[in-house]
Amino acid sequence: MKIAIVNDTLVALNTLRRIIQAVPYYQLIWTAKNGHEAISKCQVNPPDLILMDLVMPMMDGVEATHQIMKNSPCAILIVTKNTQDNISKVYAAMGYGALDAVDTPVIDTENFPEMTDKLLGKIARIAKLIKTSSVPSKIKLESQNKLLTSMQIVAIGSSTGGPKALAAILSKLPANFNAAIAIVQHVDGNFSSGFADWLNQQTPLPVRLAVPGDRLQKGIVLVAGTNDHLYLKPDLTLAYTKNPLDYPYRPSVDVFFKSLGQHWKNKGTGILLTGMGKDGAEGLNALKIQGWHTIAQNQESCIVYGMPKAAVELNAAVQILSLESIAANLLQTFAIKSHRS
Repeated sequence: MKIAIVNDTLVALNTLRRIIQAVPYYQLIWTAKNGHEAISKCQVNPPDLILMDLVMPMMDGVEATHQIMKNSPCAILIVTKNTQDNISKVYAAMGYGALDAVDTPVIDTENFPEMTDKLLGKIARIAKLIKTSSVPSKIKLESQNKLLTSMQIVAIGSSTGGPKALAAILSKLPANFNAAIAIVQHVDGNFSSGFADWLNQQTPLPVRLAVPGDRLQKGIVLVAGTNDHLYLKPDLTLAYTKNPLDYPYRPSVDVFFKSLGQHWKNKGTGILLTGMGKDGAEGLNALKIQGWHTIAQNQESCIVYGMPKAAVELNAAVQILSLESIAANLLQTFAIKSHRS
């Protein structure tokens, strides 16, 4: 489904962009900062769905909805900062043809996952309404079968010194890397968006924050994005949980690794990098028990040899490697798989 975003606030625009781009079969075709720009772009390149803000300079979302529905109609979902505070504008826009309204997810708030779920739910319902299924049933089945039978995962946990270590590894990987990558880095949720943006500049691979409902995708790096724990659900989608509440490491590498060991039936590669404490050691061991190839960063290349040391002491690592060797190992492993495919 082709989607456009109309929003004059850069933070909101970037948040919506990440949410849309993280979902398979949703294609973001353009963005606009006001109603005038949206009308022009809609005439040239009409989307299936517009995520329309209400309060914007030059032309607000109500008039933009009016003009678009009159001249180049398409589905419009009002996505604005606070629908209750702008309820009269919401109803006015719906009077001109907007289908529904929802609050814009705010990435640094506690209810960000719930807000994201609500937004994605409304988009999915609109997709069915306009008969442009976001995931055609045949493609969805093939995609799920592929996930279950062939796709490989590289799961990485890191803490103190992790950003530099992650950049050192990811910078060596090609854009056509033949595996999905998921990262849990100990970083406050307030800084996770900036961290993902920075990491995205260090590698040819696209890097995005993981949002609820995401599926792991080959060649894409997903990063845990809140102070809650990222985990894999039985249906192989990603989600966040507050539990365990008393766990000192947030987000937790252990929680994510253990969920992979429990629900992902294929064998992947688990990597534990530099960091204080012991988070990730038990999770890495759980992956090893399930037949995963597990790697701990060696002491010489660590900023803090805490987490990898705990994994080594637990005998959870099949290999103990430097950052350079970890990158080489991934290249060799997945280059072979790429030639076979």
